[in-house]
Amino acid sequence: MTSAPASISGFAHCLINNNLVSKEDVITAMEDIIESKMSLASALVKQGNVTARDIALAASEEFGSPVFDLAVIREEFIPSGIIDAKLILKHNVLPLTKRGSRIFVAVADPTNIHALDEIKFNTGLSTDAVIVETDKLDIAIKTFLSAEEESIGDALGGLDEDALDDLDVGETDNAKPKGDENSEVDETPIVRFVNKVLLDAIKMGASDIHFEPYEKVFRVRVRNDGILKEIAKPPIAIASRVSARLKVMSKMDISERRVPQDGRIKMKISKTRAIDFRVNTLPTLFGEKVVLRILDPSSAKLGIDALGYEEEQKSMFLEALHQPQGMILVTGPTGSGKTVSLYTGLNILNTPELNISTAEDPVEINLEGINQVNVSTRVGLTFAEALRSFLRQDPDIVMVGEIRDLETAEIGIKAAQTGHLVLSTLHTNGAAETLTRLMNMGVPAFNVATTVSLIIAQRLARKLCSECKEPAADIPDDIMTQEGFDDIGIDKSEITLFEPKGCNICSDGYKGRVGIYEVVRITPEISRIIMDGESSIAIADAAKRAGFYDLRTSALRKAAMGITSLQEANRVTKD
Repeated sequence: MTSAPASISGFAHCLINNNLVSKEDVITAMEDIIESKMSLASALVKQGNVTARDIALAASEEFGSPVFDLAVIREEFIPSGIIDAKLILKHNVLPLTKRGSRIFVAVADPTNIHALDEIKFNTGLSTDAVIVETDKLDIAIKTFLSAEEESIGDALGGLDEDALDDLDVGETDNAKPKGDENSEVDETPIVRFVNKVLLDAIKMGASDIHFEPYEKVFRVRVRNDGILKEIAKPPIAIASRVSARLKVMSKMDISERRVPQDGRIKMKISKTRAIDFRVNTLPTLFGEKVVLRILDPSSAKLGIDALGYEEEQKSMFLEALHQPQGMILVTGPTGSGKTVSLYTGLNILNTPELNISTAEDPVEINLEGINQVNVSTRVGLTFAEALRSFLRQDPDIVMVGEIRDLETAEIGIKAAQTGHLVLSTLHTNGAAETLTRLMNMGVPAFNVATTVSLIIAQRLARKLCSECKEPAADIPDDIMTQEGFDDIGIDKSEITLFEPKGCNICSDGYKGRVGIYEVVRITPEISRIIMDGESSIAIADAAKRAGFYDLRTSALRKAAMGITSLQEANRVTKD
């Protein structure tokens, strides 16, 4: 009988001693665990040398506990809301039943005492492990969590027209709106109209809502998949009452119409779901324009696989995230998805072992376990001041919403050089321009070359609707060459381009958006070019020689794969 080395867990030791797996199998499985974050049992089953049933029976015999068959438990009987989803995923466990002050938890590895202790600490309940087969456990966890996460569409589907009067928008909080107690903002038709616009925008998957007063017209538009569309033209006479209603909802001063104001709305659409809106008013010639940004917390939890990175790009991003120090910069215009990329990276890094702090203007989505700070120039809390304070708080990872000036850049560079991982954004068009922009700010070329580890330039392109997209007409070979398809790494003869058609489940043939990325790692050649003070063109050429896709190449690859159309690729990347 083979004995396991001391570095191998007790569970692996049990399986080795029962001749189910070899020490080499366990070591290989542990490498898979590090890469994919799956459990040891799942990794061993994936290898194909042992079945989930064999592992469960061995654990049952070793620890004197029967194996429970998850196939017999009905989904509706699994207790919800007791164990946080993060703990379920972190430890690969599932609550089965609660009896008094005890909770019974399905596990594939009964030796994971740390998991049971953490669940006990978080729930305040005594925790008992129940052995189950790892393959059935993986399926049950996915089913349970997908049922727990009620979709926005499902939540809104249960709302009828009568519910528009009674939506909970947080108006009963202690913070009351300042200014006149104007009765006109409480008129039922205005309340219903505003609530309906907000709900319709959420159902459409919009990112922004614009209420725009003009001399003779009052226009309401929403930005869906990056494109603004008009959805209503109410009478101009109600424009002031609509803006007053929105200001009441977002706790603004309704008597102040001369200066811009910022506020926030939290709308509860069900017992378990709430949507936040960031609100800004702007005095215009014919009244106040009000723009609402819809903040959906689920967008911060999409996961890196959902964002649209190529495999090589994803590997470079993950590798840079797991470096102990250095600077990762995400760049692109407003609305290009920079915040989602940063939040995705922070979610990957967000573990109890790391101290993460962010300075944002403003904080858009609350991330549990991360210390988020709203910068405010009005009170002197700038990005630079927040970053300076972070460095006195023993940070591991720091995120700065935007590098706007030399002071912020210098402090960020210093943090990255002294053992911290720094993430931030810049408003530039591409990776090469980002490096020259830092030097133009006044950051020494040596500091840029040795500190910046990765740059991600990005755009968002509309995705073709998978239900109605149709093959495009054949494009002549010389036009394909002119567009750039010769240099994308895909044989032109194997490319089938698609174009939008339009159906009842999409918008003009497009549904959703996908990221277009230029991910550039700072290579020795690029470092030399930076220190020699050469132009962004020389940096871009070096990046191309190193095999990094630029934005245009990435967009054409998405078109070649049928994810988007050539027209859309040209819209977001062609000069």
